[in-house]
Amino acid sequence: MSLTSPALRWTTLLAAVFALAWFSNIGYRKLVKADEGRYAEIPREMVASGDWLTPRMNGFKYFEKPALQYWATAVAFSLFGQQDWAARLWTALTGFLGVLMICWLGNRICGPPAMAGTPSGLLGAIILGSMAIYVFSGHFLTLDMGVAFFMTAAVLAVCLAQADDAGQATQRNWMLAGWAAMALAVLSKGLIGLVLPVGAVGAYILFARDWRMLTRLHLLAGGALFLVIAAPWFIAVSLANDEFFQFFFVQEHFQRFLTKSHGRFQPWWYFIPIVAIGSTPWLLSLLVGFWQAWRRVPGQRFHPARFLAVWCTVVFVFFSASSSKLGSYILPLMPAAALLAGMQLASASRGLLLTQALLAAAMGIAAAALAPHITRFAEPMLPGEMLAAYVPWVMGAGALLAVCGMVAAVLAWQRRALASVIVLAMGGLGFTQVAGSGHEVLSPLYSAYHVAQKIKPRLHAETPVYTVNTFDHTVPYYLGRTVTMVSYKDELAVAIGWEPHKYLPDLPAFERAWASDKDAFAIFAPKDFDELSGHLKQTMTIIQRDPRRVVVQKSGVVNLPGVPNVPSAGPRP
Repeated sequence: MSLTSPALRWTTLLAAVFALAWFSNIGYRKLVKADEGRYAEIPREMVASGDWLTPRMNGFKYFEKPALQYWATAVAFSLFGQQDWAARLWTALTGFLGVLMICWLGNRICGPPAMAGTPSGLLGAIILGSMAIYVFSGHFLTLDMGVAFFMTAAVLAVCLAQADDAGQATQRNWMLAGWAAMALAVLSKGLIGLVLPVGAVGAYILFARDWRMLTRLHLLAGGALFLVIAAPWFIAVSLANDEFFQFFFVQEHFQRFLTKSHGRFQPWWYFIPIVAIGSTPWLLSLLVGFWQAWRRVPGQRFHPARFLAVWCTVVFVFFSASSSKLGSYILPLMPAAALLAGMQLASASRGLLLTQALLAAAMGIAAAALAPHITRFAEPMLPGEMLAAYVPWVMGAGALLAVCGMVAAVLAWQRRALASVIVLAMGGLGFTQVAGSGHEVLSPLYSAYHVAQKIKPRLHAETPVYTVNTFDHTVPYYLGRTVTMVSYKDELAVAIGWEPHKYLPDLPAFERAWASDKDAFAIFAPKDFDELSGHLKQTMTIIQRDPRRVVVQKSGVVNLPGVPNVPSAGPRP
């Protein structure tokens, strides 16, 4: 493809439009609890403390995950300030680069174009960049997108290294790239970054009986490179913190996988609907692509499509067997599945394209029609009027998917396959972006941003803030400081045991601390606040109350603009 070819110009335009659509709203929503608050607060504390070795959450050591994404976000905060979009930048960037990677490396893996001169890698990228679970994960602050990016890079590097036409130098370079990607995956989320790619290679060797592949993995050089990249932080943090090894490797890996201790147990079939719904609007192509990937190509030693299918299977089976399940865990298989779908789509029949588009249109119509019924999920902590404000967003998202699905169906009928795929992709991307952006109307319930705006103008550096029998991870992030937890430990229980002096164990301890404070703030769940003794309530002035929290300031304090806090004549009403 020449630099001035129309195909290149259209591809560049498509990439630019996609980049604009992808990054345009990463700062639109407020961060919500718990994951987004957690993975923004830890980097904030790194920047504030200057300690980039030991991760801390609300001042407590936090060893559940490695530090790579914390470092990336801390760098973003250092460069751009504490902004919500900067907090999500690493997630959004790795998601975007993952789409480009599927396009670039997928084109090399899949061979010559088939659909109107369009490479399968580009089709896979179009699918991936509009797949519901991938788009959502690229705009929601967790660690899953980063680890999915690096594991996908490792898997694709293996494909290129093991290709039949790969020379020795090419093979070595790509395998070293794969080992480096696995190291970065481990630094992103832990041992799964090594276990799953190695497991997929082992499963493929057993399935294909290609024992000579073991000699082509560059185990010594690759293993050495892996250790050079991954080991230094683990060694340094272990030397600085005696608690790290037991907690990270034993509790957060073996116990999490083998036991129900983390409270995330789900049935074995849990990920089936996650994949089905998350692959919207491309489920049909994914199923056909995965099925066709198992076919053997005569005369071919290494089968990249089959290897990608093995990878998808290993990831799915591994997490299905785990006793700890979350929907986002399945994300690492989706880029490879999208590439398989792109391979299939390159030679798809008009009937398949038409059926896929009509299914997407039907899903959009169903989403728009069912949107008003969202208010049926109203409860005291989730008021119907707030859910009603979310209804137009879901209706709009459904309508967009329906229209794009119908237009894509017409284009498929007219045998304009590539146009049909692009229009359907626009519908899938738009559907998830609109529905996700609309969640901002619920942010007063799920984010502490609005609470922080009430507290911060009244807050002084020495003023304590207590969270009593509750903890919202976005509170310290939006306040820009740690808070004192009372009678609630949750995921920080072990870390609180290491530093109990930073924690108040019960309500009497809180009352004693509250009585000794000249000025203080506290956050309660409404039910807990209502059950406080009348005497204690008399020392508190409510500054905000909503269905999920009550925020109070110690009575007897007057806040005057530009004047330090001074005692008042008595409690304020």
